[in-house]
Amino acid sequence: MKFGVNLINFGPGVTPESLARTVELVEALGYHFVMTSDHVAVTPDVSGRYPAPLYEPFTLLGWLAAATRTMEIGTTVIVLPYRHPLEVARMAANVDRLSGGRLLFGVGAGWARQEFEALGVSHERRGAITNEYLAAIKTLWTNDLASFKGRFVAFDNVDTRPRPARIPHPPIWVGGASDPALRRAVRYGDAWHPIRIKIGWLRDAGLPRLREIAAKEGRPVPALCPRIRLRLTDTPMDEAQRIAGEGTLDQVRADLVALQSLGADYVLFDTYLDDPEATRHHETMWRMYTVLAEQVLDLGRQTLRS
Repeated sequence: MKFGVNLINFGPGVTPESLARTVELVEALGYHFVMTSDHVAVTPDVSGRYPAPLYEPFTLLGWLAAATRTMEIGTTVIVLPYRHPLEVARMAANVDRLSGGRLLFGVGAGWARQEFEALGVSHERRGAITNEYLAAIKTLWTNDLASFKGRFVAFDNVDTRPRPARIPHPPIWVGGASDPALRRAVRYGDAWHPIRIKIGWLRDAGLPRLREIAAKEGRPVPALCPRIRLRLTDTPMDEAQRIAGEGTLDQVRADLVALQSLGADYVLFDTYLDDPEATRHHETMWRMYTVLAEQVLDLGRQTLRS
């Protein structure tokens, strides 16, 4: 498994200096990838969870392409309906090319109704828009001259160069746990990217449903690449209440063993606990990533310490 870090790009404590320090630390520790999140309009529904200042993800990815050397870089997740697919495809291809083929393209349909309204995008049709935009982006990434005609977007003879460095295109990670999201992952994605999961649900419900949908579609089962919360505690947390990544080092290790047995290819750690003020306390996050790297993860061998 590869292990990565969710780079918190919002909140009162986030600064260019804190972003740089975090990236420098986690790459030095040996983490394999870093991802960041997306919002365009910080409307009240967004601000309640992810307040400003909020660093725009594609701008941040361009900076990460130069600020990192070995780590893959990506999005968890880009909300596809917010931007024209021509723009998204070009920005993402440029980032992949400038980083030497290190982009992980995480996508989702979004949730914030007020943000959709501010951008003039239909909240009700967001799933259908996301599916069509994914099809358009894949067309743009795999042709020098691309044409596409759909319900929400159409273009003809668009020169897409430079195309992405990865062939046929950067890995597409699809977020969400609903049936439409799982079908999207099967039809358009290379990986399924669920977040804030419980291991029992993933083993007994999420993955079986993903396999069932893949079988009905006659397509391969996407890779498993979850994002889990990282919250280390001194005493054990209630197993019935906690989600994956929470608790003592032993509990977190057991979660990672379980994810390894379920075939996870990548695991993304997220230290944001829904408290914007905590973004001011970077040392807590840095300490958790250091402890995990030194006591649980064997980052050089992409596995767990024995």
